[in-house]
Amino acid sequence: MKLSIVIFDGLTTLDAVGGYEVLARLPGIDVEFVAASRGVVVADTRRLGLLAFRDLDETTRTDILYVPGGPGGRSLEQDPEFLQSLRRLDSTSTWTIGICNGVTLLACAGLLKGRKVTTNWRDRHRMADHGAEFVAERYLRDGKYLTGAGVSASIDTALHFAQLIGGESIAQAIQFGIEYYPAPPLSGTSPAEAPRSAQQAVDFFERTSARDLLDSTPPFAGLTLEWPDRAA
Repeated sequence: MKLSIVIFDGLTTLDAVGGYEVLARLPGIDVEFVAASRGVVVADTRRLGLLAFRDLDETTRTDILYVPGGPGGRSLEQDPEFLQSLRRLDSTSTWTIGICNGVTLLACAGLLKGRKVTTNWRDRHRMADHGAEFVAERYLRDGKYLTGAGVSASIDTALHFAQLIGGESIAQAIQFGIEYYPAPPLSGTSPAEAPRSAQQAVDFFERTSARDLLDSTPPFAGLTLEWPDRAA
């Protein structure tokens, strides 16, 4: 069973890695990170990179399509080649998973029309523009589509998915294996309960500093990698 995690410049790492840490532990799973081109993909903080070892163009099919979010995804909402790649892989997938504004990317690709979805709290009002209905849940399934809220919800979404396809015993073993028993030090169990000041701070950061970060040069810029021969 192949899991293809789509990564892109400016992704929020936990969107992808939270799900990866859960799903890579499923029996029989074959995980690949894919991007527009092979190489290091820089996260939104510009201090961390993930390695894509497949091109989107050379990924012809997948069983599980997984699309994370991040501020870098905003420009991809209008990228016809990227959206077509999502549509192409979704046409082959048994399951499609979106996290945070990765859900918005799926919606922009026209894949969520008529579906109930959840997503990052900043994008909740945008779902109707693409024919989808937002539901304020941590994670949500509608048919083959599984959507998750922002960032850390990738872990919850992936555990729910592990339970769906692997059963409760496997999901519980994975949850225990990664010792996932959240006990946050601050109050609040949903975005709706967050203090207004916190909401304003995050919104301001996303509109200003997050964009500035995407324009900055990561310290590992220029790193070269030696790839094995594709035929090897």
